Amino acid sequence: MASALEDLSQFDVSNEEKDRLVAEVIRYVLFKTHQTAGCPIKREELTQLVSKNYRQRALPGFIINEAKEKLSTIFGYEMRELQRSRPSSASQGRSSQQSVSDAKSYVIMSKLPGDAYKKYVEDANTAHLSGFTFVVISIVHLAGGKVAEEALWHQLRRLGLDERSESHPVLGNAKQALETLVQQRYLQKDKVSGPEGTTLFYELAERALDRPVSEKIKEYISEVGKKEVTYVDDD
Repeated sequence: MASALEDLSQFDVSNEEKDRLVAEVIRYVLFKTHQTAGCPIKREELTQLVSKNYRQRALPGFIINEAKEKLSTIFGYEMRELQRSRPSSASQGRSSQQSVSDAKSYVIMSKLPGDAYKKYVEDANTAHLSGFTFVVISIVHLAGGKVAEEALWHQLRRLGLDERSESHPVLGNAKQALETLVQQRYLQKDKVSGPEGTTLFYELAERALDRPVSEKIKEYISEVGKKEVTYVDDD
């Protein structure tokens, strides 16, 4: 507490003002996450929220860190910072200094144990979206992290999903469901020109490459593989 007050003194901001700013950032993060179905929130948005009435350059970073701490201790959420990745074809020839300047963003992830989260937090009405997300990311992961649009839809058609369907009984518009994964930064799109024209690729983005998600995907693929081996052995 004393250390926090010492840090605060450099900004000429009262403890009450600090608490108000932290609460404002937390409220923004929670509501924006809900409104955008979990799409990452740009650090720039949070910085502007703090700096609109305060000019101290380092204050936004201090307030964001305080908000991260309270989200963890009070709400049970980890506010993870994601470094925006670029499509592999676009990143070729870019210097490391350029990539550091790419926009940072945040997502919030529950710190509750899986069984507690499923019992008290998970919404059964959106569980199908989580399943769709895991399946799509797994397909792209197995393809080496990048797959052509037609190859991805070929695999999804085998699961009963057609890109022309606008009224899937669970997902509704199938193409829009895939586009949502791009907006949530699980995937990114990359157009690559070749001798036969331009091909659209889907590539794993920073949300899918983040360690917790990446490890769950590998675990999921491993479990599916074990079940297939068991099924073959039974035959």
